[in-house]
Amino acid sequence: MLTEPTLRRVLRAATRWGCDFAEVYFEDTARRTIHAETGRIERVTSGREMGVGIRVVTGDSSSYAYTDDLSDEALLEAARTAASASRRHASSRVIDLSRGPERRVPTVGRPFAGADGAYRVDLVVRGERAARGTSDLIRQVTVDYSETVRRIGVVNSEGLWAEDERVYLNYAVRAIAADGRQLETGTARVGRQQGFELFDRWPPEELGRRAAEQALVNLRARPAPSGPMAVVIANGWGGVLFHEACGHGLEADAVQKGSVYTGRVGQQVASPVVSAYDDATLPNQWGSFGFDDEGQPPERTVLIEAGRLTGYMYDRIRARKDGRPSTGNGRRQSYRHPPIPRMTNTFIGPGPHRPEEIIRATDYGLYARYLLGGQVNTATGDFVFTVAEGYLIRGGRLEEPVRGATLIGNGPAVLHRIDMVADDLDHGAGTCGKDGQGVPAGVGQPTLRVQQLTVGGTERRDG
Repeated sequence: MLTEPTLRRVLRAATRWGCDFAEVYFEDTARRTIHAETGRIERVTSGREMGVGIRVVTGDSSSYAYTDDLSDEALLEAARTAASASRRHASSRVIDLSRGPERRVPTVGRPFAGADGAYRVDLVVRGERAARGTSDLIRQVTVDYSETVRRIGVVNSEGLWAEDERVYLNYAVRAIAADGRQLETGTARVGRQQGFELFDRWPPEELGRRAAEQALVNLRARPAPSGPMAVVIANGWGGVLFHEACGHGLEADAVQKGSVYTGRVGQQVASPVVSAYDDATLPNQWGSFGFDDEGQPPERTVLIEAGRLTGYMYDRIRARKDGRPSTGNGRRQSYRHPPIPRMTNTFIGPGPHRPEEIIRATDYGLYARYLLGGQVNTATGDFVFTVAEGYLIRGGRLEEPVRGATLIGNGPAVLHRIDMVADDLDHGAGTCGKDGQGVPAGVGQPTLRVQQLTVGGTERRDG
């Protein structure tokens, strides 16, 4: 996107007044979205965004400037602006970019470029029709389709030059069922870094029916009981609880400010059956990449091993402060934002049990098949999550569906109460918000059981 002579001049301007480190980040992102609602295509959008962000670091301070004007004059002005904010003394630095960029291009089975608009619209229509056709009780269906191709590059004053391409495809269906007395909602979503081959595994019809069936289940569900009980959380998107209630406290900026995990490496922070990871090397997962947004290669970071805390997630700046190497967790929403430590694909690893074995071992409790978002105090880990689809467990069997359940607890405490973990690890896709930035983040877990967790409901426990 930018030539070597231009990058060299910009870095020279950024380091003109002396600094410890300077970086140029450039981005070219193309997006396309389609929104359908109850049989109609309501909105089709497409766009492309390009820009450059320049960061200059001196000691513990950093300055950041960005521009969407890619002319040499605008880039040099942005570099001078960032440099002047971190002024130390005039200096001259030779930056060697002669090796050229190290590039990573993802493997995509069926690229977006091979299809026209009609093909994409048909994908949306197929999911919408399947949801509406599930039952006469389905009153409204919305489908959201989005594809993104993001090309990024990072060049810094140490001679690093890395370029990465990320291809995202997301498909979500939301269905509303009504029986004249109440309305209930169901959702189904899949997101991967893939091309159209994603729909070979998750056909639009299957996603449409899954959303409708969840809405219908909730329509016939009884009010959820309340009180402390065993909770079995299904695989995949259930990992959002660990992500929100525990993961943010393991990011290095939170650790350095003082999180519940500060200074606890080597200590028991979870049940011995729990191991947790952050891994951006997983093929095709939502939070994966070839280089992070500082040009660092990703790695599989072991956060918790057999219940013991083993490490944190670092970007470059926080790693330097702790005298540690970056773990490849420097991420940013766009060229308008400086990088900060962020999770990539964060998940609890698989265990020895089968999911049905965990159900059989539970005399009474709640099976949370699908969680929605919730509220989390990232400083303490206290959380409230909504159960979008849940079932009672009695005598080791799944029984009637329940609606209106919430999970209330504390993330660090819950980690100690996990006593069974299954072997069915799966992943889900989401957007993680932090410090005004949203980035693609994968969450995951196998089916697992929390021995006791407070369930918020409207009925008294009957077990």
